[in-house]
Amino acid sequence: MTVRVLGVPYDAQSSFLRGPAQAPAAVRRVLHCGSANYETELGGDVHPDRWHDLGDLDIPDHAEQALTVIEQAARSASDGHRLLSIGGDHMVTWPLVRGVGTHWPTLTIVHFDAHPDLYDNLDGNRFSHACPFARIMEEGLVERLVQIGIRTLTGHQRDQAERFGVEVHEYRTWNRSLPDNLDGPVYVTIDVDALDPAFAPGVSHHEPGGMTTRELLSCLHELAARPVEVVAADLVEINPRRDVHDMTAMVGAKLVRELLGLMASAGGSDPVH
Repeated sequence: MTVRVLGVPYDAQSSFLRGPAQAPAAVRRVLHCGSANYETELGGDVHPDRWHDLGDLDIPDHAEQALTVIEQAARSASDGHRLLSIGGDHMVTWPLVRGVGTHWPTLTIVHFDAHPDLYDNLDGNRFSHACPFARIMEEGLVERLVQIGIRTLTGHQRDQAERFGVEVHEYRTWNRSLPDNLDGPVYVTIDVDALDPAFAPGVSHHEPGGMTTRELLSCLHELAARPVEVVAADLVEINPRRDVHDMTAMVGAKLVRELLGLMASAGGSDPVH
């Protein structure tokens, strides 16, 4: 199976600042700018001739219409392929998982973020980027949700995590490793504000006290060493409007390279059609 890359330039459900719709262009630009090569840290070659860039979706702001466009694109793109999407606010993970889950119905999500995004609604909006994992769990789209790097839990979201059986690893007590018992097909979703703002200033919500870039990379490399299949991934919430000298875009490009290497090297079973 080959890896396909899809730009998802959507940020209409951002609660604070818009800008993540510009992330696909920003990450691609630095990925191909010549500042770094196409080798991964684990020795993979992810030169562009080894994966297929599908370009960017044309997505309307209207939430329900956007859900349909993103879901249909993800379903088509992940049919017989692994899918890596770039960009958008975190709402986009909901329709992406819907689409990918058509082919992989027993997904485990490994979620890196400062925020659990489990609100039932935020300011009356059930489509908010603060709510996608509540929707995913309500719809039974995955068998397991593992969240790492969390440092903004509210009482409501603690209740939601308990309600849905979410495995929340708060950063303050996290042992710097993935759970031992990960299995099955895995969907990785990375909200770049999982990182401390010192490493990734180009995000809408600066939440101090977060992960280092090395810690996040080590988790991806740990996945590569596990007997699991990473069948899809997304990289969300980069806001180029707040970036400094392309620092966050370059972090995004680094993560894209490592994810491409991880997904391209994975073997495993065929998806369900």
